[in-house]
Amino acid sequence: MFNIGFPELVVIFIVALVVVGPEKLPDMARAVARLVVEFRRATEELKKELALDEIEEAKKEIGDLKVEASDLKPGELIKNPTSAAPKEPK
Repeated sequence: MFNIGFPELVVIFIVALVVVGPEKLPDMARAVARLVVEFRRATEELKKELALDEIEEAKKEIGDLKVEASDLKPGELIKNPTSAAPKEPK
């Protein structure tokens, strides 16, 4: 994802060890792991909500089209075909 190789991970670990200290490093790693898991969970939930919103919008549009289609009379478009045809430029 971030294109981080093993040498970069070693450098990050050494810097974290110096900055945080060996006593607090495991606790810090657990806290970071929890944050990453919570972030992933939140993004998945957001994706699901967006997908549901799109589905509801599509259902509404389909319902509107059904209402419009039921209002049409079978021979209505055939009686006056010139009103539905595009006009040619002069």
